[in-house]
This record gives sequence, C-alpha cells and structure tokens, in this order.
Amino acid sequence: MNNIWPVMFILGALTFLTRLSFIGLFHRWQTPDLIKRALRYVPVAALTAIIVPEMLMPDGVLNLHPFNPRLLAGLLAIFVAMRTRSVTWTIALGMAAFWLLRWL
Repeated sequence: MNNIWPVMFILGALTFLTRLSFIGLFHRWQTPDLIKRALRYVPVAALTAIIVPEMLMPDGVLNLHPFNPRLLAGLLAIFVAMRTRSVTWTIALGMAAFWLLRWL
C-alpha cells in the first residue's frame, strides 16, 4: 500500500510534463493550417465516441429497434443540431425527448 504514492507521483509528473511539452511546442512553433483544421474535429469525435455506443447499445447489445428511446431522442437531437446549430437547444430538446419517450 505504501508503494502507491511514488507511482501516483511519477504518473502525475509524466502527465504534467507531457501536457507541458505541447504547450511549449505550440508556443515556439507556428501550427500548420492543416493541424488547426484537424483539431477542430477533436471535440466532435470525442463526444461521438462517448454518445453513440450508449445510444445504439444501451445494454451492451445492438438495439436498432424503432421504439428505442435513446435512438429516437438522438435522431431528434441530430436534427435540432443541424437546424439550430445551438448546443443548448440540442441538449435541451434531446434530453426532453429522451425523458418523454422513456416515460411513455
């Protein structure tokens, strides 16, 4: 149990140094436009990787049933996002639809 603190300290220091290295690199180096454009997609990719498996596989099994409340609410949220381009409206209407469909 006493060996956990040095391990946590070393891993914390490595994490800090890894992140600091990128800050130091981007401070001295002009980021190419290709990388800037690619980095714009990172949040979307991360959220998609978190949300889609829960939406399509709520119990660990693929569920494409037309009455799957997660799937229907997700499709509504996609539609709202495309129409309004507002994160607030997308989350609010998607969650409201999910809660309503789950209640029915």
